[in-house]
Amino acid sequence: MTLNLAPNFNESGKRYFREFSPGDDFYEALIESHRDLSDEQSALLNAKLILLLANHIGDIAILRTALQLAREDH
Repeated sequence: MTLNLAPNFNESGKRYFREFSPGDDFYEALIESHRDLSDEQSALLNAKLILLLANHIGDIAILRTALQLAREDH
């Protein structure tokens, strides 16, 4: 398995008319989850989210690739 870099957002049972709309829905939910949090609370939310999603992915090779790509240009 390789890291999927193509747009891959969807919501079961929901039809979208534009390819980017599901990604917009996720971005809106992400921003909303940070609303009214302090910087520290927001950082903790991000850390928890990363760990939850990493556990869901589960494949260490995929996670290493994602970490390398995320670190590029830093």
